[in-house]
Amino acid sequence: MCVCVSGCSEMLIAKAMSDLANRMPGKEAVAMKSFAKALSMLPTIITDNVGYDSAELVSQLRATHQDNKITFGLDMSQGAVGDMAALGITESFQVKRQVLLSAAEMAEMTLCVDNIIKAAPR
Repeated sequence: MCVCVSGCSEMLIAKAMSDLANRMPGKEAVAMKSFAKALSMLPTIITDNVGYDSAELVSQLRATHQDNKITFGLDMSQGAVGDMAALGITESFQVKRQVLLSAAEMAEMTLCVDNIIKAAPR
């Protein structure tokens, strides 16, 4: 049984968003940083669910992505950071795109509902 859940694309997107947010002025940068932080939490959740030390593995993954080793992710069968391309692990762009869009839409809907609930009656 092979359990190689990567987290590679999430870290790659988080790094790109964080880098872009560092170059943007205004409130949009804060929102982008928060979204990047949420994306980078996904590898932490993966490692916690499997039972490995998330602090160690995610910091190693973050360091490898800072070294532009963008194909590296979490190899949960070994409990280490590994090259997903060498392991033959790929993710469908369309599926990943839809997951991120759905998550963003859900967060937006939740914020809208919170604003409606907090609004004073007319």
